[in-house]
Amino acid sequence: MKEMETVIQMLPYMVPLIILEVVLLVVALVDLAKRKHVTGGNKIVWVLVTVCINIIGPVIYLLVGRKEEVDDSD
Repeated sequence: MKEMETVIQMLPYMVPLIILEVVLLVVALVDLAKRKHVTGGNKIVWVLVTVCINIIGPVIYLLVGRKEEVDDSD
């Protein structure tokens, strides 16, 4: 019973974090789906990083993974 009271007390702090996490996850995954190339060249790794590492994973992708590699073979 005491655990439930603690969860209810923490709820006002948890809801904004949950919303932030979901928004970051959706933005990162949509951006990842639209890109042809990502840093490191492996989209599956970026999907795993984005999905498995809460809040920080999407931020890492948005800061580092979005940089497209330049092809110098022209």
